[in-house]
Amino acid sequence: MFKIENLSKSYGEKTVLSQFSAVLPEGEITCLMGASGSGKTTLLRILTGLENKDSGSLEGFSGKKISVVFQEDRLCENLSPIANIRLCAPNDCKKEEILMGMKAVGLFDCEKQPVRELSGGMKRRIALLRALFSTYDILYLDEPFQGLDEETKKLTTQYFKEKTSGKTVFFITHSLEECKSLPVTNILRLP
Repeated sequence: MFKIENLSKSYGEKTVLSQFSAVLPEGEITCLMGASGSGKTTLLRILTGLENKDSGSLEGFSGKKISVVFQEDRLCENLSPIANIRLCAPNDCKKEEILMGMKAVGLFDCEKQPVRELSGGMKRRIALLRALFSTYDILYLDEPFQGLDEETKKLTTQYFKEKTSGKTVFFITHSLEECKSLPVTNILRLP
């Protein structure tokens, strides 16, 4: 179990998080929802160690392997999709496994192209695959299906569900529909 207790964060005079508390059950998907600017991404940055909290405590997070999909894809633009995914995949991951993952999310015939030549939706799926192929204890996702059309979102969601079964996932979205399309056991809301 992962516990967040009375977490607060401000930037100057602006309070972004105030006394936020939550529990993330291990091996389950927790969905965080809230309006734009409510502190969702700031919370993710604190949980991943990219930002310092002002006060509060985090229990169970220390020393855990993490994998992250940020709002921005953060891919190596000059590398191919396969090379981007291999950056985070275990050494024994075979090219065929990556190609099967790409096919499962609707990515065909682009494995040799540099990602800079691909569409935003294609880049988004590569960023998600990279996170899913890595070894992790907690998977953090910030709007992972953003920019995908409905059919591609269905394909990608199905693959995501298969790959994250029994894993601890912290999922940020604005969409209640997205949240309901996943086997979410815990919904958190920021004001």
